[in-house]
Amino acid sequence: MTATTEATTTFTVRPFTRSCRLIWDEGAHVLIGVSPGNSYFSADRIAGLVRWAATRFDRVDLVYADLHVDRMFATLGYDDAHARRRAAKELKAVRRRIVRGVEEAARPDLQVGVHALSEFAGNQVYDLLHRRVRHFLATDGEFRTGCEDMAGAFLAGKSGGARPGEAQTAACLDYIAAELPFFLDTPGILGVPSSVSCYHSLIPLTELLYARGGGLRASRNQAYAVVRPHPADAEGVAA
Repeated sequence: MTATTEATTTFTVRPFTRSCRLIWDEGAHVLIGVSPGNSYFSADRIAGLVRWAATRFDRVDLVYADLHVDRMFATLGYDDAHARRRAAKELKAVRRRIVRGVEEAARPDLQVGVHALSEFAGNQVYDLLHRRVRHFLATDGEFRTGCEDMAGAFLAGKSGGARPGEAQTAACLDYIAAELPFFLDTPGILGVPSSVSCYHSLIPLTELLYARGGGLRASRNQAYAVVRPHPADAEGVAA
């Protein structure tokens, strides 16, 4: 990560590359990715993120993953019915937190969208990007290794560090593949001039997706930034 770190009143922001920094400075759009089942994304944290985004961007969208969640629970040992119930409960909870956070931070002149990944089925750009991700998973060893590293890190936290089985890895790769279009070309999917996808940590694929050369790469108007709360805020002090 070569770009400089910028401190705001509540968050520390680090665009991944100089190009990402230029897109950040444009301030056209930011995408906040929200993971279900992750305690980091409380309603208060989401409200803080939206308030922060409102000071920098013309449009804000939040997207949460709702695809393959029941499969993930099934591979972790839940029977099918229990896995579906658990996934439905978790997704209902994360959407409730998102909506509450957005309402707390709402501003009349700011456009804030809340979307589940499943809403983009049928979006031509999303579907094309998803097919490309699946193609590269099958044909590009470096890309697949990066995805498997992501899956392994995620599953290690769910299974007490045990080595994931094939079914677990397959379900997690499907989950990741559904998310990746928004790291590749959010502007194309949402019809915005440029976009910054932000999360509170780097993903193992970031270096590859924003590298020069051939292969699966983020579009020229797509940026990535790590956005973290200041330590005091992370410990619960009001933003």
